[in-house]
Amino acid sequence: MIVASNWVGKTFAVLGLARSGAATVSALLEGGASVMAWDSDPAKCEAFAAHDRLRISPLDDLSGMDALIVSPGVPLNTHPLAAAARALGVPVIGDIELFAQARHDLPPHKVVGITGTNGKSTTTALVHHILKTAGVPTLMGGNIGLPILGQAPLPEGGVYVLELSSYQIDLTESLDCDVAVLLNLTPDHLDRYDGFAGYAASKARLFAMQSAGHVAVVGMGDEASANIAQGLAGRADDLATIMPDATLDQSRWPALQGPHNAQNAQAAIAVARALGIGEDAISAGLASYASLPHRMQHVATRNGVAFVNDSKATNPESTAPALAAFPRVHWIVGGKRKGDDLDACAAHLDHVVAAYTIGEAAPLFFNLLKDKVPVVEQSGTLAAAVAHAAAAALPGDTVLLSPACASFDQFRDYEARGDAFRAAVEALA
Repeated sequence: MIVASNWVGKTFAVLGLARSGAATVSALLEGGASVMAWDSDPAKCEAFAAHDRLRISPLDDLSGMDALIVSPGVPLNTHPLAAAARALGVPVIGDIELFAQARHDLPPHKVVGITGTNGKSTTTALVHHILKTAGVPTLMGGNIGLPILGQAPLPEGGVYVLELSSYQIDLTESLDCDVAVLLNLTPDHLDRYDGFAGYAASKARLFAMQSAGHVAVVGMGDEASANIAQGLAGRADDLATIMPDATLDQSRWPALQGPHNAQNAQAAIAVARALGIGEDAISAGLASYASLPHRMQHVATRNGVAFVNDSKATNPESTAPALAAFPRVHWIVGGKRKGDDLDACAAHLDHVVAAYTIGEAAPLFFNLLKDKVPVVEQSGTLAAAVAHAAAAALPGDTVLLSPACASFDQFRDYEARGDAFRAAVEALA
């Protein structure tokens, strides 16, 4: 468990007791702090053993608290508790900021922080894999894997690789990444920000928290990211930019196909080089990397038809490169939509031989696609879409779940949606 010596004697309020919240409470108690914690789910509150410095109680009074710690899912712009904390001058932070506070108590190490609208998880896992291949002690955390505070500290020379959403960056004040990465920026989560500019500014804070001499890696495939890179031009010696490269040879990297993975690989290479990893180890890591669950994950091949789970594609910008990666696609699309169009996918619709719309967005997406792809079916449910796509697909085709939507209309999260896709494929006769 990762703890900070300066938590001793302090008092923290913790809102939300899912995985990261529970790990936060345990770490704070281990570090000598007192904690008042609450979750709307009674089962999560009841899961904690009695402790003389822990009070499970609604957070009605934040006066005297050293900080309010919230999960990234709490909307800081609208939640009344966040407003109450600000009115009292109580900092509102997350578990990544607690990790940043604990760093001075850890053996000498480095931190890589990776953000962007799309590709964060793959790039984080890829950097982690390259480091392991090179024999470097490493942990993954943040928006991926186990909560960072709940993991055992690395030995000297270790590297913590953190996937960071904009929400997590918003809840962080002092995370000084040795290498900070911005992959790309497209409109997302705009209900939480003052327009796209506010969202971009949130991502850019990752660089503002860096000390002099630490490395920034920025993808140049979109205007907003390029503008952020231009603002970092004064750090030329410590700035690595990633230009789109259509000539990159990805044939040696079986799990890193498609243009989006070209950028992910380039970013991981830049990070590894900044950390002093040798070229042979980088090449070996790229070649041996295996896809993450729910991200362009090959689930099965049935009668010559490939079934691919890309459930983590929760917006059209993330789905577009998945469509581009396969020549003949039976596309399962839909869920709780984040917008009213699929414009980001338009350039690759010529790869779609049939589309099967599901969830809340099913009627809208049916109308958007009916004149643009040869066959469109309003399937409604994921199980029906899998069955109908499997029946229609020919050898060499790909049945692709890449929903371009959130999952919350029909599933707990994108992982549950991906698991349901796998189960539906396994249930095929």
